[in-house]
Amino acid sequence: MENLDGNINEKPKGNMLQNVNGNDEDASNEISNSEINQNLNEQSVGHSGHHSTANFHDDMKTMEAKPKAYIKQSQLMQLFEAQLKDIYWAEKALTTVIPKMIEQATSGHLIEALTNHLTETQNQVFRLENIFLKLNKPAEVKKCEAMAGLLKEGEQIMAECEDGAMRDAGIIAVAQKVEHYEIATYGTLIQFAKTLKLDDCINYLEKTLNEETAADVLLTLVAISAVDIETA
Repeated sequence: MENLDGNINEKPKGNMLQNVNGNDEDASNEISNSEINQNLNEQSVGHSGHHSTANFHDDMKTMEAKPKAYIKQSQLMQLFEAQLKDIYWAEKALTTVIPKMIEQATSGHLIEALTNHLTETQNQVFRLENIFLKLNKPAEVKKCEAMAGLLKEGEQIMAECEDGAMRDAGIIAVAQKVEHYEIATYGTLIQFAKTLKLDDCINYLEKTLNEETAADVLLTLVAISAVDIETA
């Protein structure tokens, strides 16, 4: 793995989310933004097809009835900063790993999706640096052991899979594991920021969370469109 302590000197440009194949003329092969939105909406619905809002509210009432565990503001801020350093390392690591995934991928849809998300990831690094700035703290990394493990697994999968659709499927599997970790981390950071009343930081974190959620849905659509079982 390359040195992740270096700074990125130039802010990347480009759209945050584009159609996967970037070709509006071929509507039959295009993974559209409407499909992404539809899948995002479906994620909020339970397996039975009904919203689980009632169950959620029942669970919340049960939790509210129990005694709360209080934490000092300084302790929560310490956790918040530690998680920032952790995800900062992870995002910077991904800016070096995603290009390797692009080189190994063969599906045009997958390459396009990874290329677009590389631009998003570079912008996410800058957002984290802005959060450090607003906290009057230096932008420091702390090695994220969870992400390091996921990336090591990804390297093993790419090495073990045959070139072509098999490797594409492996790359998608690892990329979605990465997205799920990031979604969990940014969700926690947002709640911490709200509790600490760090309003200037919440907007940055929510933008990134939205991008990670959309990227996860996009990878699912790529898997559906690009990976299939060969028939005799």
